[in-house]
Amino acid sequence: MVTLASVIVDGLAYAMVLFVVCVGLSVTMGLMKVVNLAHGAFALLGGVFVHVLAADHALPPTLAIALAVVAVAAIAALLEPVVFRRLYGADPLRQVLATIALVFLAVASVNAWQGSAILAVPLPEALSGRLDLGFRTLPVHRAFVIVAGLFLFVALYALVRLTRWGVRVRAAVDDPATAESLGLNTATLKLVAFAGGAALAAFGGIFGAEILPVDAAYPLRTIALYLTVVALGGLGNVPGTMLAALGLGFAETFARFAAPTAAPLVVFGAIALALLARPHGLGQR
Repeated sequence: MVTLASVIVDGLAYAMVLFVVCVGLSVTMGLMKVVNLAHGAFALLGGVFVHVLAADHALPPTLAIALAVVAVAAIAALLEPVVFRRLYGADPLRQVLATIALVFLAVASVNAWQGSAILAVPLPEALSGRLDLGFRTLPVHRAFVIVAGLFLFVALYALVRLTRWGVRVRAAVDDPATAESLGLNTATLKLVAFAGGAALAAFGGIFGAEILPVDAAYPLRTIALYLTVVALGGLGNVPGTMLAALGLGFAETFARFAAPTAAPLVVFGAIALALLARPHGLGQR
């Protein structure tokens, strides 16, 4: 029972990292209809910027994290009109080739800049302790990841379902032509959503570095993982993304505990069956 509780806590922390990184990808892919394989690069850049600012230049970790997230959002805001806007409505193969090129560019750039080793991502001192849960001790920053993930889920769900901006996002996802004919500026909406999704990816890459270590190969190592969560959750579906992240997080954690050597087979076999049963995602009606 003690071990089971520990695995549940670890699975929940892993699931929250997946959700925070993937929810922006889910919304932007649903909004822009672009197969974006480069989303993991934003998580990589978030971790790299914090490493450089905090570890190399001795900035306070809180300030370094804030600057890193803003910097990644700014980079995404520049890439959206220059690169991604040209891919809207393009052939899927062209989208895949263009975005995978960005992945290799990010990997090569970070490798030349910081090398191929795993990078330390310093966190604020307040997150460095441990919590005694009775059955185990839990790092404070992992508890923070769980709380932050749940908070972001509630906030994003409310934003999408209960605000005027959310109505516009859903309108642009469901019927962009009609939304534009009614005066909705879908170009600005896509720019803001893309930059926001990149900022969330950076946040997830920073605070999830203990679970998914940050190195130059990060986008290549996690690309299948993130696309799996988005496919399972359904494009543009915030509750579906959370459900998929929880399912994958718990399944992989339990599988690694129960059958470490067979874990990939069990996890991806379950994913294949889930997609066969619900090809449009777990969150789609």
